[in-house]
Parts: sequence; structure tokens; C-alpha cells
Amino acid sequence: MQQAPGASPLREVAAVFLKLGTIAFGGPAAHIAMMRDEVVTRRRWLSDQQFLDLLGATNLIPGPNSTEMAIHLGYLRAGWRGLMVAGALFILPAFAIVLGFAWAYVRYGTTPEATWLLYGVKPVIIAIVVQALWGLRRAAVSGPLPAIVAMGVVAGYLLGVNEIALLFAGGLFALLARNAPRITARGVAVFAAPLAIAGSLPLAARAPDETPVSLLTLFLTCLKIGSVLYGSGYVLLAFLRNDFVVRLGWLTDQQLLDAVAVGQLTPGPVFTTATFVGYVVAGAPGAVLATIAIFLPSFVFVAAVNPLVARLRSSETFSALLDGVNAAALGLMAAVTWTLGRDAIVDWWTALLAAAAVFLLLRYRMQSVWLIVAGALAGVAHHYALS
Repeated sequence: MQQAPGASPLREVAAVFLKLGTIAFGGPAAHIAMMRDEVVTRRRWLSDQQFLDLLGATNLIPGPNSTEMAIHLGYLRAGWRGLMVAGALFILPAFAIVLGFAWAYVRYGTTPEATWLLYGVKPVIIAIVVQALWGLRRAAVSGPLPAIVAMGVVAGYLLGVNEIALLFAGGLFALLARNAPRITARGVAVFAAPLAIAGSLPLAARAPDETPVSLLTLFLTCLKIGSVLYGSGYVLLAFLRNDFVVRLGWLTDQQLLDAVAVGQLTPGPVFTTATFVGYVVAGAPGAVLATIAIFLPSFVFVAAVNPLVARLRSSETFSALLDGVNAAALGLMAAVTWTLGRDAIVDWWTALLAAAAVFLLLRYRMQSVWLIVAGALAGVAHHYALS
């Protein structure tokens, strides 16, 4: 591994990931491509094979893939201090920007001008998630078995089954189907235990009265999400909606879409959507606690898994489990997109915006941030055309 003259590994880590956290627009795939350019091509901290091994390891643990790659790379380059610095500096710029957006949203978000901005943005967000679904379909649904898992999860979510139970069920089903001759009864019990616990959690039904806002509940809810969420950052939609819209009643579907829009407008990890949610429900303390809670598990998981990467890479059992979880995550994304789309696409104009955004994303691969800006301008233009 090469080191810049006069620069310590920790300073290199800090410089690289503060830069990436500030400029990394475009979602996890774009973030990971930028990281590869920085640490493999330009700085030669590791080989392509080592980079791919770390990327595979991030898919075996819950949490945001690009953030976990940053943590892995920081650990590889500068040990425990590098692990902490890389993750924190990759998250920090997005946290600060989202916090500013959240403050402005709470103060001005209910004005007519902001309403019309969001009127045009929300259908574009639905289009962006549709593009993510389309792009992930080949990797996540690579045969009949993952397709069955994905369709079963869509049906289960729409029927109100808990999303954590659906993720565990998808992984367990794929694991058993592919490895049935080699799995003992004890092995089935080990994998089924989390499913039984998750299945005992409440179904997606709102309580008669909304739960009072509590910082502890906010922290624990975000900690739970960060601990169990597999797949793309867009799967976060399913978890946030089930907990903050349906179960707790702290947000509306419109506020959730607004939070996702802000997450798309800013660089860095999509999980900083939790910063926005935390601020909306509990101010600055809520934003800080929600951000810490949702990212904390990633630091723990990477620290535990990094030394085991070589062994995990060759495990058929973990590979089958991961395939099932990924297919289940895709199913969750599809079901939530359908649910939120009904709130975002409310007339012919929003339907046209969504269709145009899908076309531009799939045909020309336009950057999502420019489409969000265009959607906001289209919403305002539509308002003034009607007035």
C-alpha cells in the first residue's frame, strides 16, 4: 500500500472520507465507485480483489453499504482510529446539510410556496425509487427462488406483516431451499429464532391513539432499524414508514416523502434521512440521537466482521441467506413504493412528472439531484399556471 509523503494513514483517511462525504451524490452505487477511484486507482491502498471482498462483506451485514465500505476502508488503512474517523467524516457533511434542511422545513415547510415545491418533488422521488428497483432486479432476483421470495414479501407487507419478520423469513426460506440436505435441525432452530421473535412484533396497524414523542423511543427505534435493515438505502422507506407513520403516528406519508427528498438532495449516505425525521419529531436533540442510533450498528458490525471477510466470502450458507434477504428487501421496496406512490401521484400532472422522471433516469441515467430540482421548479410553475 502506498502512502503520500509526509501524511499519516489517519490523516489520509480523514481527508479522503471528508471529501467523499461532501461530494458523493448519487446513492450507494455512486459512492462505492468514488471510493474505488480514491483508494484503489489513485492511492493504491488495496487491490481490486480486496476491495470486492470488503464489498461482499458489507452485503452480509445490515446497514448502509456505502457507509460500511467507508468504515471497512478506514479500518484497513488506519486501524480502530481509522474505522471511527472514516465513518464519522463520511456521515458528518450530510448530517449538517440535512439538519439545515430540516430546520428550514419545520419553519417554512407548511407555506404555500414550499407545498408546491414538494408537490413536484414527490413524484420524482417515486421515480427514483422505481429506477433503484429496476437496477437491482437482476442482482436480487436471479432465478425462480428469489422471485418467489420477493413476491411473497410484497404480499405479506400489503397484508400488514412486520417487515423484520419478512426479511428473516425471506433469508430463512432461501437458506433452507438451497441447503436442505446439509442443514441440521439445530441449524434451522438457530436461524428460525430471530424470525419467531420478529414475528411476535406488532403488525403494521396504527394504535387508536398516537404514541407520545419520546427521545428514548426515537433512539431505540432508529437503533433497531440500523441493526436489521438489509439491502439498498431505499429499503429504509419501508422501515421508517412502518415505525414512524403507521406504528407511532409521529409522521405523515407526506412528511416521509419530504424526508426522502431531502436525503436525495444531499451528498453522503441516504440514512441521514433519519436526521431529518429526528428533527421533525423532536428538534435538534432528536436529530442527533436518531443519526447516532441508525449508524451505530454499522460501526459494531464492521468491527466484528472485518477480520472474518475471507471466510465469509466462501460460505455457501451465508451466500444463500444473503440472496434471500436481498430478494426480500427488493420486495419491501416495491410494496412501499406502491403505497407511497398513491400519496405522491394525485393527478395527471404528477403522473406526467413521475413518468418523465422514470424515462430520463432509465434512458439517459440522469443524476437524481437535477431531476429533484426540476420537479420542484415544475411544481411551482404548475401552481402559477393555475393561478
